[in-house]
Amino acid sequence: MKQIPLAIAAGPEPGYDNFLPGPNSAALAHLRGLRPGAAPVYLWGPAGSGKTHLLKGLTRDAQAQGQRTLWFSSRDGAPWDLHDGAALVVLDGCDRFDPSQQHAAFRLFVEAATRGMVLAAAGRVPPVDLPLREDLRTRLGWGHVYALQPLAESEVRAVLRREADRRGVFLSDEVMDYLLTRYARDLKHLMGRLDGLDQYALASKRAITVPLLRQMLDEEGAP
Repeated sequence: MKQIPLAIAAGPEPGYDNFLPGPNSAALAHLRGLRPGAAPVYLWGPAGSGKTHLLKGLTRDAQAQGQRTLWFSSRDGAPWDLHDGAALVVLDGCDRFDPSQQHAAFRLFVEAATRGMVLAAAGRVPPVDLPLREDLRTRLGWGHVYALQPLAESEVRAVLRREADRRGVFLSDEVMDYLLTRYARDLKHLMGRLDGLDQYALASKRAITVPLLRQMLDEEGAP
C-alpha cells in the first residue's frame, strides 16, 4: 500500500525572481522597466520558453505596486470586460483565440490604448503569423516584440536541480539524463514531471531513481 502524500511541495508562483533568463534577458529587462502608458509588448516562442512565466511575473510586479491587473487567455470565454482602474491588461495564448475572443481582444486593445493602460500579450508565433483577424494581428505587432528561446540543456538542468533542492530531494544526473533524453526541453512539462515524481517517491517511500521513474511512467502508460 502506498502512502498518500501531503500537498506540501507545490512549486513557487512564477515571477521574475525565479525566472532563469538565459537568452531571454532582453525581454525580462524590458518587462521590468514597463511603466504606465508604455507601448504594447508581445512575447512569442515555443511551449516552455517562458512566455506565461514572464507575463505572470509582470502581473505580480504590478500588483505588488498596488496596481489592478486583468488577465485573459484562450481558456477564458468571451466577452471580456475592461474594468475601471486597471493598469495592466494581459492576453495569453493569442494564437489560439477563437473569433469571439479575437473580437473581445481587439476591443480591449483599443480601450486600453485610449486609457493609457499597459498591454502585454503572448503567443507561440510572431505577430505576422498569428491566425487572427487583421486589425488585431497588426496591433499586436505595433509595439515591442520579443522572440523567446528555450533554455540550453545546462540551464534546464540548473532549473531542475534548483527546484529539487527547494523540495529537499536528491535528483541525480542519471535521472535528469533520462528525463532530458525522453522529453523535449519544455520546462513546464519537465517541472510537471518532477512534481509527479516527487509525489510518487513520497507515496512509495523510495528515493528518486531511474528505476522508480520508469515504474511511474509504466503505471501512467507514458511512452
